[in-house]
Amino acid sequence: MSQFSGVQSVIYGVTDLQEAKAWYTTLLETEPYFDAECYVGFNVGGFELGLDPSARNVISRADGVVAYWGVTDIAAQVERMNELGARLHGEIVDVGEGILMASFLDPFGNVFGLIQNPYFKPSQESSN
Repeated sequence: MSQFSGVQSVIYGVTDLQEAKAWYTTLLETEPYFDAECYVGFNVGGFELGLDPSARNVISRADGVVAYWGVTDIAAQVERMNELGARLHGEIVDVGEGILMASFLDPFGNVFGLIQNPYFKPSQESSN
């Protein structure tokens, strides 16, 4: 059995924690489950999206890795991301069998990926 249980947290570096918290609260349509002066965490479908002003010091290039957050209607979310001021990073692409992907740059310079994958269902079991 693998010692890895899957993605647990995706942490974005931000320069203004309060501004980022407000933006992501609007985007995710939920309040953070953890809110401190040095870190804010959101529960997104059982996974953590974290905002960390200290991470900005170690992130030199956001394009290296892209975390894709699952959505049920990618076209609607692309429109919403545009309305919230995110900049398009990668157009909606059908990567096969109806799986759609797109990406944006959030107002803080992080790449935020969207994926509509009708086949992927997050596991409900824990392998710890």
